[in-house]
Amino acid sequence: MTDATTAEAKQYRRTAARFTELVRGVPDAATWDQPAPVAGWTARDVVGHLVGWFPGFLAGGSGIELPAGPSVADDPVAAWQVMSDGVQAVLDDPDSAGRLLRNPHLGEVPVPRAVDQFFTTDVFLHTWDLARATGQDETLDAQRCADLLAGMEPMDEMLRASGQYGPKVPVPDDADPQTRLVAFIGRDPR
Repeated sequence: MTDATTAEAKQYRRTAARFTELVRGVPDAATWDQPAPVAGWTARDVVGHLVGWFPGFLAGGSGIELPAGPSVADDPVAAWQVMSDGVQAVLDDPDSAGRLLRNPHLGEVPVPRAVDQFFTTDVFLHTWDLARATGQDETLDAQRCADLLAGMEPMDEMLRASGQYGPKVPVPDDADPQTRLVAFIGRDPR
């Protein structure tokens, strides 16, 4: 494994562990239908989004097929776990470091970097959504929040144009990094 692959595998392991903790911590079946901070989504939809988009993105760009678990509708915990374990296995595989993901919008990107940049970041951001929807601890790693915000702010216009983020929510200039990040991606931290 290269140092970069190791770093990306470790980052995913930390990020996915926190999300998995929340998925497993959903107290009952009814909680999966609670509204999430993303308009029109429920807690189940947060998991469904992550399980739904990434396998096709990875397979289409790199030929890497992730294992298929049950549907999120039937078992959101197992659906997440199977897919997430598959992502971790890809990152832990030394051969992944030499593989490229090809995408018409991105060009060629090493698979570990693509996973980190697109999926690990998405999991991290949606961790807050799932925690909020299910009434669990919403605390995110402050340094990771600050780092992501610093990387995203210069791309504000492009991110908004993508349709993936809602309008920024105003927060005080001295707000903590998590509050600023959540507000930047269009969530109301209050």
